[in-house]
Amino acid sequence: MRTRIVRRFLWSVFILFAISLFGVDLYVIHLTSSGQIEDLRAALTNQARMLAAGLPSTGPHFDAWVKTAAAQTGGRVILLDPNGATLADSDPSGQTTGDDAVSIAVSAPGAALPASQLRLARSLDSIRARAGALHFRLFAISLLSLLLAGGLAFIFVESFSRQISSLRAYTERLLDPQISEQQLPSGDDDLGALAQSLRRTVPRIGALLESLRLEGARREAILASMVEGVLAVDKDLRVTFCNNSFARTVGARVPVNPGMQLLELVRDPALIEIMHDVLATGERVERRLTLAATQQHSFEVLAGPLAGVSTHGALAILHDVTELERLERVRKDFVANVSHELRTPLAAIRGYAETLLDGALQDQENNHRFVEIIQAQATRLTNIASDLLTISELESNHAAPAPKPVSIRAALESALRTVESGARIRGVHLLCQELDDLQVLGNELQLEQVFVNLLDNAVKFNRPHGEVRVEAHATSSLAEITISDTGIGIPSDHLPRVFERFYRADKARSREMGGTGLGLSIVKHVIEQMGGTVTVSSQVGQGSRFTLTVPRFSGSSVH
Repeated sequence: MRTRIVRRFLWSVFILFAISLFGVDLYVIHLTSSGQIEDLRAALTNQARMLAAGLPSTGPHFDAWVKTAAAQTGGRVILLDPNGATLADSDPSGQTTGDDAVSIAVSAPGAALPASQLRLARSLDSIRARAGALHFRLFAISLLSLLLAGGLAFIFVESFSRQISSLRAYTERLLDPQISEQQLPSGDDDLGALAQSLRRTVPRIGALLESLRLEGARREAILASMVEGVLAVDKDLRVTFCNNSFARTVGARVPVNPGMQLLELVRDPALIEIMHDVLATGERVERRLTLAATQQHSFEVLAGPLAGVSTHGALAILHDVTELERLERVRKDFVANVSHELRTPLAAIRGYAETLLDGALQDQENNHRFVEIIQAQATRLTNIASDLLTISELESNHAAPAPKPVSIRAALESALRTVESGARIRGVHLLCQELDDLQVLGNELQLEQVFVNLLDNAVKFNRPHGEVRVEAHATSSLAEITISDTGIGIPSDHLPRVFERFYRADKARSREMGGTGLGLSIVKHVIEQMGGTVTVSSQVGQGSRFTLTVPRFSGSSVH
């Protein structure tokens, strides 16, 4: 099928060639006819002059003479007087005047009347007959030439069209891996050179496409694996891309189809407003917001314009800062708690030291008591610093010794000996009901400190003549240790926070007992490092029960 441009080219050339050819034919015919008429006119002029020279001088012989002259010249001879009247006519009824004949008039000085004229006329029928025959032959030759040229042009255009179609089909399959098998026009003409250029271009295009595919796959993998949510929209707030993290954040079904309106994907007006502001101003926007669909999680949103060659849009990255905010609150609370915990003993030490310096050293009744208070507060500071150092080591896990098998019974017995004197002073009974000989992987000193902290709290916050019960037994692959007391108990609204640092259910009594508020936090850190859990149950006035669950150690255990 011929292409439109080739068809137009063919018809234009054909019509131009036909017009030129027939124009030349008409010009040749006109030029030939004009030459023949001019030749005829010159011949008639010579004949008329020759006849005028032999014109008789007497009138009666004119009729015979003009007939003889007409027979000699083959034309019509007319003799006129000075007034234009006809003296003699070789063919009175003839039609050899006007546009169908050539007429020549010359003076006839030898005639009977002065200034007489001799007119010689000849018909153009013979010239026109020859011109018509020439016209027919030229038109026949021109038509034959036109048909021949049209046939040659058709053959050329068909060949040209096939090559163009082949090139077009080749270019349409440039992205096809099997394109190298398709044939292209060959030859030394321009189309052959174009085909060779296309053939050399195909490998470069293939390499470029492969590079783009690899880069696109790499980018898709990076965006899909990002923890941060990524969202891209066009100028009409239609989603062009969002990764799985963003879809999960807003509770959308994965994968999200591109082209949907942002309002259909996100119901949060704050995020929609951010994207609208970026599209309207073309400037970056950084804002922190809370998405209702994420159970009040906080996000740091960084949005900016996304400009392309022909499209515009906006790109937003959502970073979940909920944990950072929580850690920031924990840090602030920790700093506030540490400052508060240190302020009380430091104020006491400073106050009593200043009292001693102001003269209380000479007070034999109170100076010893003042020094004892200073020593007690210093001991409290030492305990706080020691517990803080322990928690720091547990959280950083810096240079932690490799876990080793530890006997729970031995650790409990050592901890019971440590608190035995304090329990005796307060009249609290320590009862070991069931202590299985179990082993766990961990640090012996840390595990012993866990038991000491729990037993010490059970003794300090117990009633006079109360009891502390200790049990250790195996449950499938776990070791379960229970430490319960008959003390004052913990209010239920305080139970979720008892393992926080510096948290005290009864602040006044805890400080009075010399506690740092870090013991249960240390317990939780150590047990969790061992892969276990710690739970607490308590009733006010009836006592508390702490349960530790830790994986048991066997000879085949691997950590």
